[in-house]
Parts: sequence; structure tokens; C-alpha cells
Amino acid sequence: MTPPLPRLLGAVAIGGALGALLRYALGELAPDGSGFPWTTLAINVSGAGTLALLPALRAVRRSRVVATALGPGLLGGYTTLSATSEQSRHLLDQGRPALAAAYLLGTLAASLVAVALASRLAVSREDDR
Repeated sequence: MTPPLPRLLGAVAIGGALGALLRYALGELAPDGSGFPWTTLAINVSGAGTLALLPALRAVRRSRVVATALGPGLLGGYTTLSATSEQSRHLLDQGRPALAAAYLLGTLAASLVAVALASRLAVSREDDR
């Protein structure tokens, strides 16, 4: 395995910082509160769908640096499994196991639907060329 190029590491670092800042800002604008963690769900589902759309972007297909900055960088910092895990743990601590299970399964299902739709859109855009 060859070590990553310094510019790829830089792309991940910059993209990751921007993604984390975006995630934090959205959490501040629309906090999850004590009920269902809608903001975290929306962030993770939108991130999954956006990640599936990346191959449709010419810049992503042409540049490994751009692909790395946007995929593992920006969207890696924007979406996190740890936030989903923490929200689920919090719901369990509140004695709400059914809601925790619904949240976990709902996140997975909605993310898979977003990826499927985005993939279909990305393929149709490639067919239009």
C-alpha cells in the first residue's frame, strides 16, 4: 500500500474541518432537543445521499484530490456514526428503547433510500452525456 500524498491528506483535513463546522452549525440552528433526533437524522441522510451523488460530478471523476476533499473529507466530517450512536444511547437512557430502535432503523432505511435515489439520479445524468 502506498502512503497517501500530502495533498490528499490536506484535502481530507480541510474538507473534514468544513464538514464538521457545517454539522455543528446545523446542530446549533436546529438542536435535536429531548425528543426524536431529527437534526442528526437529516444530517446523516442528506450526507449519505450527497455522497452517492458525488460520482455524477465531473470534477470528482477527474480529480482524486477533489473526490477525497468532498467524500472522506467534507461528507466524512459532516456525517458521523458516533452522533447517531450517542443519540440512540441517550434515548435508551431516557427509557425509550422503542424510539431508540426506530431511530436507528429509520436512519439506516432513510439513508439507504437516499443512496438509491441519488445513485439512480447520478446514473441518469451520466446517460444524458
